[in-house]
Amino acid sequence: MNRSLQIVNAQHWERLSATERMGRAVFYIITVVAFIWALKKIEVIPEFLYDAPEQTADLFKRMWPFDWNFYPENIHPALIETFHIATLGTLISLLIAVPLAFLAARNFTSSKTLNWTAQFIFVSTRSVNSLIWALLFVAIFGPGALAGVLSIAFRSIGFVGKLFGEAIEEANRGPIEALTSCGAPRSILLVKGYWPQVSPAFWSVALLRWDINIRESAVLGLVGAGGIGVALESAMNNLYWDQVGLILAIIFMVVIVTEIVTSSIRSRII
Repeated sequence: MNRSLQIVNAQHWERLSATERMGRAVFYIITVVAFIWALKKIEVIPEFLYDAPEQTADLFKRMWPFDWNFYPENIHPALIETFHIATLGTLISLLIAVPLAFLAARNFTSSKTLNWTAQFIFVSTRSVNSLIWALLFVAIFGPGALAGVLSIAFRSIGFVGKLFGEAIEEANRGPIEALTSCGAPRSILLVKGYWPQVSPAFWSVALLRWDINIRESAVLGLVGAGGIGVALESAMNNLYWDQVGLILAIIFMVVIVTEIVTSSIRSRII
C-alpha cells in the first residue's frame, strides 16, 4: 500500500515550482499595493465620481443640437489650418528624418559615431510629446500655426527616422553587392539599390505619420499652437457646448476620413 502511494506521488506534476509560486504571489501583492497607493495619490474625490454619469449625460444634452452657424467663420478656417499644420510638419520631418535614417542604418553608414548620433536625435525628438514641443515653440515664436508646424515636425522626426532606418537595414544585400561589383558610385547605390526596396516602407511610414499628425494637430490649439484646437478652447472657455459638440463631431469625422484615405493608399502601395 505504501509502495503504491509513493509511485502516485512520484508521478504528480505541477506547472510551477514552490519558488515560482512564491514569486508570483509576491508579484500579485506588489501589484495590488501599487494600485492602491496610486489610487490614494491621485486623490479621487468621491462626490465627483458618484455623479459623473449624470454630469456626462447633462454635457451631451447641452451639446445637442449643434450650432452650425459657428462653422463657416470659425471652424472651417481653423480646420484648414489644422490640415496645413499636419502636412507641413510631416514634410519638414521627412526632409530631416530621411538623411538621418541613412546615417542611422549600419549597413549604409559604417561610422558608429554617426549611427549613434542619428539614433540619439531619434530618441530625443520621439521622447517629447507634441504638446510639450508646442509649449516650447509657443514660448519661442509666440502663439500661432508656426509653433504647431514645428512641434509636429520635431515630434515626427524620431518616428519616421527610426522606422525608415530599420527598413534600410532590412534591405536585401544582393542588388547592392551587384551594383558595387560593377563599380557603381554611392549615389547609384542609393537610387538603384536601396530606394526601390525601401520606397514602399517610406510611403507607408509617411502616410501613417501624416494620419497621426492630423489627430495631434487638432489639440495643439489648446496650448496656443493654432488649428481647430483654438476654436475648441474658445468654445469651452465660453461654455458654448453646442459649438464644442460641433467641433468634436467634425474632428471625429476628419479622423475617420483620413484613416480611410491613408489605409486605402497604403494598401495600394504595399
